[in-house]
Amino acid sequence: MIASASRFLPLPRRPLDAAGASGQVRRWYENELGWPTVPGDPLRLVVGVRYDVLDVPAEAGHAALRRLVPGSPVALHGDRMLFLVAAGSAEELPGLLEWLDWGSLPLDLGAIGAGGLMAAPSCPAPREEGDAPLRGASPPSGRPGRAGSQGAAVWLRPPEPGCEVEASLPTLSALGAGGNAPGLVRLVNTVATQCHRVRLRRAGAQPPALRAQGRQCR
Repeated sequence: MIASASRFLPLPRRPLDAAGASGQVRRWYENELGWPTVPGDPLRLVVGVRYDVLDVPAEAGHAALRRLVPGSPVALHGDRMLFLVAAGSAEELPGLLEWLDWGSLPLDLGAIGAGGLMAAPSCPAPREEGDAPLRGASPPSGRPGRAGSQGAAVWLRPPEPGCEVEASLPTLSALGAGGNAPGLVRLVNTVATQCHRVRLRRAGAQPPALRAQGRQCR
């Protein structure tokens, strides 16, 4: 009797809210923005096709963000800030840092280019016709998240659906442009300066014995 009754019990179901929100976010990226994604959960974006990513410590990124003109998308993931830059910029970063005289310093600054992936930030997005509002989406936040997987990716400056993102991304081609043209050189130099300041501040907060050990290792 017990075995027979168990056949009529419903099987465990995947939470509808989580599944629906994930599907809507994927459709938003692919249909509204035209950004490629990869199958699987959590949702990840393909880098190097429409944009590259400049990956910096959030503390340095926030300081740099206040000195940059608005326009290009910027995300936060844990304790890292992700600036979207023109595709191909990741290959240019090492030479650019050398040209700006930052190449010999450990700045904790990197880039993701062709073949790389980026965690898809959650953010409120325009819903498609017939869709329910995105649930569980995180609004843009100005505060650094916690490091590692404990901090979900969110947009600080979300991309605009229906717009070509390439026109707003920092690029080397804006080197000689004036006005508010988004320039990769300006962005990298500003972020590198802030990374160096963060490094010096952290080194100054260390006990004298550790500072002396660090000097001997250089």
